[in-house]
Amino acid sequence: MTSSTRDLINLPPWLRPSIGKASELSTVQRIVKQRGIHTICEEGRCPNRGECYSNKTATFLLMGPSCTRACAFCQVDKGHAPMPLDPDEPTKVAESVALLDLKYVVLTSVARDDLPDKGAGWFVKTMQAIRDRTPDTQIEVLTPDFWGGDQAAAQQRQRVETVTQAAPACYNHNVETVRRLQDPVRRGGRYDRSLAVLRHVKASNPTIPTKSGLMLGHGETEAEIMETLEDLRAVDCDRLTLGQYMRPSLAHLPVQKYWTPAEFEQLGERARSLGFAHVRSGPLVRSSYHAGEAP
Repeated sequence: MTSSTRDLINLPPWLRPSIGKASELSTVQRIVKQRGIHTICEEGRCPNRGECYSNKTATFLLMGPSCTRACAFCQVDKGHAPMPLDPDEPTKVAESVALLDLKYVVLTSVARDDLPDKGAGWFVKTMQAIRDRTPDTQIEVLTPDFWGGDQAAAQQRQRVETVTQAAPACYNHNVETVRRLQDPVRRGGRYDRSLAVLRHVKASNPTIPTKSGLMLGHGETEAEIMETLEDLRAVDCDRLTLGQYMRPSLAHLPVQKYWTPAEFEQLGERARSLGFAHVRSGPLVRSSYHAGEAP
């Protein structure tokens, strides 16, 4: 019996999702593979991808499949040299959006600390390519923290503003976990840097909704979760996702706790009481889950 099989057997019953319609999965997989592009839905083996595809929503992974950071929770490939940018990627993504008739698209990326602007301009190029082909498609961005350089704080602000000026439908950046667990979980990310991303968005354009999310199960306490939600509201974060961390392999961090559906529901209610306008809280919730639905 493989470790992945054992993990599946040991999962609580509420973490065994339906794979969705096989036809929807195969259609998206075929179109994406033909163009040599990537989705975080597939790279991260998201449990909701069949449901999202059926709802005409997908999340594209920009700038290649290899990340320059080594977060201990993430399924995305790491530890390899990043690929050169494919100059045709924005066009290929836009073609895929049109072929799949997607109404709402989330653009995310691996961290590209090797690029001078950390990839901010690439988000804008891809957004423009989609709008040129399917102008009615709503585009949400889920960016890295854009940190780096001799004047890292000022450059981070400029990079966030570059993306914000392209007017995404929502700007998402995940804190991923509570302050105490940032170092073992994120390895390269910093709690305050992430809060700064969300703060810069609102300073640049307060009309753009901002969103962040946490994966639960790394050993955080309920008090720490609430402290994090309060910190997010302090930078005017509008939307929130709370989901269960599921260990991708034995090389990743072990799960410390499986939070129950009832606990997620309670946390969601408490988040709404803090003023979040749009909350998704449940074991299988991920960053882009039901992203295109109105608050």
